Amino acid sequence: MPYWRLSAFYFFYFAALGTLMPYWGLYLQSLGFDAFAIGSLMSILMATKIVAPNVWGWLGDHLGHRMVIVRLASLLSLLAFLAMPGVTGFMQIALIMTLYSFFWNASLPQFEAVTFNYLGSHVERYSRLRLWGSVGFIVTVVLVGRLVDSRGTGVVLTALFTVFTGIFLSSLLVKDKPGLPQQEEQPSIWRVLKTPRVIAFFAAVFLMQMSHGPYYAFYSIYLQDYGYSKSSIGVLWSIGVLAEVLLFMFMHRIMRRYTAAMILLVSLVLASLRWLLIGWFPDVLSLLVLSQVLHAASFGSFHAAAIHLVHGYFRGRHQGRGQALYSSLSFGAGGAVGTFSSGILWEQWGAPFAYTMASAVALLGAWCVWHFIPNSTTEEQRM
Repeated sequence: MPYWRLSAFYFFYFAALGTLMPYWGLYLQSLGFDAFAIGSLMSILMATKIVAPNVWGWLGDHLGHRMVIVRLASLLSLLAFLAMPGVTGFMQIALIMTLYSFFWNASLPQFEAVTFNYLGSHVERYSRLRLWGSVGFIVTVVLVGRLVDSRGTGVVLTALFTVFTGIFLSSLLVKDKPGLPQQEEQPSIWRVLKTPRVIAFFAAVFLMQMSHGPYYAFYSIYLQDYGYSKSSIGVLWSIGVLAEVLLFMFMHRIMRRYTAAMILLVSLVLASLRWLLIGWFPDVLSLLVLSQVLHAASFGSFHAAAIHLVHGYFRGRHQGRGQALYSSLSFGAGGAVGTFSSGILWEQWGAPFAYTMASAVALLGAWCVWHFIPNSTTEEQRM
């Protein structure tokens, strides 16, 4: 398995996320946009995940050669982003964000399918590869935070150009795994999707990402309003991802001991607690740090368990579309609805109310898992 070549792609892909999530909102704010406009623009990053992964996932499942798709999508996202410098109008920025995020969001689900082809039966080792994405996030969130403090928000554009270039170059280092075994037969994808536990799973991942809306769109702005410096904000972001990295290092052991359904349930409950801590205690640093440590649950353990279930639910010829559906319905649809609605809630009723609603949404996701996804190792082995 080409461990370091696979890891390099994860590093640069999530380095882009480590620049976009904490600092793109600040860049948009520096251009004079209000909370509603920022929430609308940030939701574009999520909305393109609804369409892009499914379009490219269908191509990947039917045409094969997934890495060709990953390289093409990475190159096109880089070229689209080159139009961003100097643009200040809402509609122009929205168009460019739509273009580069459409291609950027298309690449990861296909790359995940390639990764699982290399992993074969050792699915639990996924977290050891994925942790390098978290490392890339930490590196950029800290470094860009310091640069923004010293040079202003304009440096965000340079940082994104650099990491988009890294994504494309690292995609050139990975090939599709040769000599894959014949794909096993499986019922039609629509039959799989109509299964109650699969419906409940997608509802839960949608609600989890929806609950992240106020965090991804306004966390940096929120802390800045409370007097935190941009470098301090970067450190707080990095604490969350560092906790995620540490969890990924031991996730394979956790998954051997507990079912994926139980891990999803606990992760959603802890996410609900996290949003309450952020919304109501932003001036208590110790609780703010604790809320960031809980990122290990709201993203790390949740994503690892979700990927495990997707790999079990969607096999054979459905593999690429299964990954695409997970990306589009959670990070895409859930993220878009959460980010857009958080802009409205934030503008009308303020941050505490927006985070309280996020907490309630996460609890609703926990209810879906509790009632509809079997919590037994035997059931998971039948996937």
